[in-house]
Amino acid sequence: MTIKHVNSNASIEELLEIIDQDAGVIIDNVLSQSQLNKITEELNPFLANTKEGQDDFTGFNTRRVGALMARSPECRVLALDPLINDLSKRFLEPHSDGYQLHFTSAIDIAPGESEQILHRDRGVWGGYIPRKIETQLSTVWAITDFKKENGATQVVPGSHKWDRNRKPLEKEICFAEMKKGSVFIYTGSVIHGGGANISGENRLGVFLHYAPTWLRQEENQYLSCPPHIAKDLTPELRALMGYSKGGYVLGFYSDPEDKNGELESVSPEKMFGDFRDKYGFINSADKLVSDSSNRE
Repeated sequence: MTIKHVNSNASIEELLEIIDQDAGVIIDNVLSQSQLNKITEELNPFLANTKEGQDDFTGFNTRRVGALMARSPECRVLALDPLINDLSKRFLEPHSDGYQLHFTSAIDIAPGESEQILHRDRGVWGGYIPRKIETQLSTVWAITDFKKENGATQVVPGSHKWDRNRKPLEKEICFAEMKKGSVFIYTGSVIHGGGANISGENRLGVFLHYAPTWLRQEENQYLSCPPHIAKDLTPELRALMGYSKGGYVLGFYSDPEDKNGELESVSPEKMFGDFRDKYGFINSADKLVSDSSNRE
């Protein structure tokens, strides 16, 4: 079995059909060389100052950079990609009133890295969510070529339908090989993991994951991209990150500095949706939390 490739003109229905069968698909040649250059330029300073992982899961020759919505304007464009968002909406909303940005990370696998432990991303929520509910739709944007030799993501197509304890045979493991500028889409239930890098080149990908609005995000977007930064982003991106309601009253906000009760009856959208800071309640700390993005 191999991972199917489609072009950027693929319909949502075609993508959903492949995802239902395999839990993974690659869309080829989505990004331009100009976009790739911008992303590389924006990420390089952070990657240069980031330490490698310290265990078998995070890898000893792999660097990870999170808070991409705060750090990379071009990654914000990827997060709002119309096709990916339409697909996320169709895939996740049967069990949710909406979806949100769940995780952002740039992952750079250097030569000498070993294979990552195979896993399912839905494990971050333990065993609390029934398997019939899909918890994630994830994207990996290839900023460099992804090859089996340089650490292309290992994937076990169809494993989202397996019994929980079934282990893949070596012949069932595929690799998400793709040209730079392509995007690999996969679900939270499929078995996967970073590949070993036995080449002489680095493999860089941008990981943007989406999840239902009623689940806690793996990356805390409100600390990774706090209000004093988020106020300058587009309303669409802020809403995607969770600066909006996730349901009728899910994610409402109360201003702790509102001494006169002027905001108690105001809707969440008016309270923090436009970030005009009319009541002076935006005064977050200047420093972002340290990166804890550790998934492949």
